[in-house]
Amino acid sequence: MGSALMKGAAVVAGGENIGFSDVDKAKARNTARTIGGQVFGTNTEAVKAGDLVFLAVKPQVLPSVLAEIAPAVRERIAAGNPAILVSMAAGWSIGKIQAIVGGSGTDVPAAHAPIASVPVVRIMPNTPALISKGVIAIAVSPKLTLSRLEELEKILGGAGIVDRVDEKHMDAVTSLSGSGPAYVCQFIEALADGGVLAGLPRGKALLYAAQTVLGTAAMIMESGKHPGELKDMVASPGGTTIAGISVLERGAFRGTVISAVEAAWKRALELG
Repeated sequence: MGSALMKGAAVVAGGENIGFSDVDKAKARNTARTIGGQVFGTNTEAVKAGDLVFLAVKPQVLPSVLAEIAPAVRERIAAGNPAILVSMAAGWSIGKIQAIVGGSGTDVPAAHAPIASVPVVRIMPNTPALISKGVIAIAVSPKLTLSRLEELEKILGGAGIVDRVDEKHMDAVTSLSGSGPAYVCQFIEALADGGVLAGLPRGKALLYAAQTVLGTAAMIMESGKHPGELKDMVASPGGTTIAGISVLERGAFRGTVISAVEAAWKRALELG
C-alpha cells in the first residue's frame, strides 16, 4: 500500500523527492527504481531526511519501528524542524503514536519531547489506490498546520479521493473502505458464479459482473441518488430483479454485510 501511495505521490511531488526504507532491501530498490526515487539504509536515515515520513507497516510491526525512529524524531523536534509521521496502521491512535515517539515513560529525561509536539497524521487508504482510484481517509493531530495538511492532501490525491475525518471515526473507516474491497471482490466473484450457473462462459460472467459493479458505483457517485432509489429503478413489479432480491433478503444479505463491517471494526479496536 505504501508503494501504491508513493507512485501516486511521485506524479505530484516528483519521484526524485521520495525515498524508501524496507527490511527487504531488494524490494525497496525495485520500488524506488519504478519512480526514480532513492533508498535509505535504515528507517532512522529516512526520518532524518524526510519531511513526510510514511509508516507503511502492519499494526503488529509498528511498535518496533516507532522505537527505532523515536530518537531521530525527537532530535528533529528539538531542532525546530519536526518530521511529520503519517501512519496507516489500523487501530493505532495519534495519541498512542505520540506517546511512544515522544518518549513518554522513558527513563532518559533529556530524550523526552512533549507528546503534543510530535506531528502525527493517520490515514486509511484502500487497495484501489494501486490504480489511483482509492479513497484515503485522513485525521491529523492539532500540531499540523493547515498548509502542511493541504500539502499532504495534494500528494495523496495522486492515489485517489482524500477525505478528512475526525479521528474517532478512523476504526469505522478501516472496517468499511479499508476492508471493503475484499467484500466487493467476494460479491463480484459470487455474481460471476451465478452467471456461470446460468450458462455464461466464465470470462464473460466475470466481465459483466465487474463492469456492473463499476457502473453502478459510478451511478451512485455521479447521480447523488440513494442506492435504494437506484435499486427500485431496476426492480419492476413481478420481474426478474425483485425475484432475485427476495432471495437475497431471505439470506440476510444486507444484515450479513453489516455484520462483516462490524466485525472488522471490532478487530480494528483490538489492534489498537
